[in-house]
Amino acid sequence: MNYPALQFAIIGCGRIAERHARQISALGSKLVAVCDRDPQRALDFGLAHGARPYPEIGLLLDGEKELDIVVVCTPNGLHAEHSIRALQAGFHVICEKPMALHVSDCRDMLEAARLARRQLFVVKQNRFNPPVKALKGLLVAGRLGRIYSVHVNCLWNRNADYYSNSWKGTMDLDGGILYTQFSHFIDLLYWMIGDITDVKAFTANLCHQGFIEFEDTGVACFQFENGALGTLHVSINAYLKNMEGSLTILAEKGSVKVGGEYLNLLEYQLLEGTQIPELSSGNSANDYGTYRGSMSNHDKVYAHVREVIAAGAPNRMDGQEGLKTVEIIEKIYAAAHGSHH
Repeated sequence: MNYPALQFAIIGCGRIAERHARQISALGSKLVAVCDRDPQRALDFGLAHGARPYPEIGLLLDGEKELDIVVVCTPNGLHAEHSIRALQAGFHVICEKPMALHVSDCRDMLEAARLARRQLFVVKQNRFNPPVKALKGLLVAGRLGRIYSVHVNCLWNRNADYYSNSWKGTMDLDGGILYTQFSHFIDLLYWMIGDITDVKAFTANLCHQGFIEFEDTGVACFQFENGALGTLHVSINAYLKNMEGSLTILAEKGSVKVGGEYLNLLEYQLLEGTQIPELSSGNSANDYGTYRGSMSNHDKVYAHVREVIAAGAPNRMDGQEGLKTVEIIEKIYAAAHGSHH
């Protein structure tokens, strides 16, 4: 099917913006404008991608009237403000994860999209990992029977260099490791098992004092609406490098573990009367030099965006589930800190 080329702008020219720019180009669409509060960074990024640079979002939204979609790649704490301004200016929005740092901000974003009659997409790329998709398929088909328990381990490394001269590590703009590093895992818990009714949690900053304003380690246990129990262990203290990002389900008709460094390998399966067939290896992880991030499935995200905008397909990334992720993160932090985070 021949789709019309869409016109994009990117707000925030940091590391993740590069990946979005590549996908826009791969889609046969055009990146026409970029914005960063560091004017030199906006200029450099604009030159690299043939896009007009702006030092401030208001100037971009006023100056670019032919845009279709604004991509928000700014720090977490600015996602809500920037998404809402772009929606109110009449553009569709793709917002990087996490959707925002507060449920109230997520609601404001959804309301802004509704009032503007524009689409809001929240990036959920880990749902496209081959073993994750295969496991979701089993759950949807009811092949596992009753779910007994689910266990998530995210044992990564983020060192002092990662936090130096950065918004990362600040409460206002980063928000905590559940937002920046591990919100995808919370999303998958909700997507696969459903909502949680009860949570107990502990957090601590064990070796990043002076670098970050929040925890570097957290443990939580859940009760899900369907009666299953769950545990979550998150840490950025794995020695020297990322060690594991895994999801294990124990159920009536089988046990499955999706693991590897970032949910990229089917590590274990024993299923009644079936098994997950040999999987494609999927896209490689995002390599940031000193560390690797999640699997890079932004191509699938962009293919979906195009189907929705150009062909009127239903939006399966509309922010409702982004809101649920933030809601669960807020519940975990509230359980760990009393009522405040």
